Amino acid sequence: MRAPQGGLDNPAWSALTGPHAHIAEREGQAARYPVGVSVFAALADDPDETAWSDAARLPGSDAMVLVAPRLPIPPNWEIRLRVPSLQMIADDVDAEPDREGIALGPTDVAEMLDLVARTRPGPFLARAIELGNYLGIRRDGALVAMAGERLRLDGWTEVSAVCTADTVRGTGLASRLVRAVVAGIRERGDEALLHVASTNAGAIRLYRTLGFVERREIEFVLVGAPVSGS
Repeated sequence: MRAPQGGLDNPAWSALTGPHAHIAEREGQAARYPVGVSVFAALADDPDETAWSDAARLPGSDAMVLVAPRLPIPPNWEIRLRVPSLQMIADDVDAEPDREGIALGPTDVAEMLDLVARTRPGPFLARAIELGNYLGIRRDGALVAMAGERLRLDGWTEVSAVCTADTVRGTGLASRLVRAVVAGIRERGDEALLHVASTNAGAIRLYRTLGFVERREIEFVLVGAPVSGS
């Protein structure tokens, strides 16, 4: 039976006040991941206008990504980037472990950051591996593909950081790792979701082929809180 979907409308808040509450930075009606872990932040499900004051007090509020903002962003906040995206759920994914997939850990972070810098799958920081499990594939000793977990909320875990080096692109490694990550998520009783930029037609096509279906449109907004006194 599929997990209830209510928390998916505000997924970062659901994660930060749920399974990831132990690492969350929270101020009243706003919360975010620690600066070195993730750029993501969120407002409460039914916030009032004081939520923006709460958000401004969060560590690193000068540069954080609000997931699905629940209120219009005030004019004294800087909006640096808007990323319209799709939220997709693993409706019919044929998940299975991968024979080459290896667990990635702290000793792999430098290579993971290098692969992300070359492929740009989305925000990925040095402590992101604290959020969940990551799998990688190596060829001739070098990390050439990876995928892992990011937001985790009740009944759901987000697949993230899906990337492959140019040298192996088009060989099916991304598909294999996504299936393997979904298999691990399901093994502990959750279901998988992911977020993908609406402009990333290639990735959307891949995820549809794997059995993901669109649930809703969702926006990610890179913002900066007003300078104190402004």
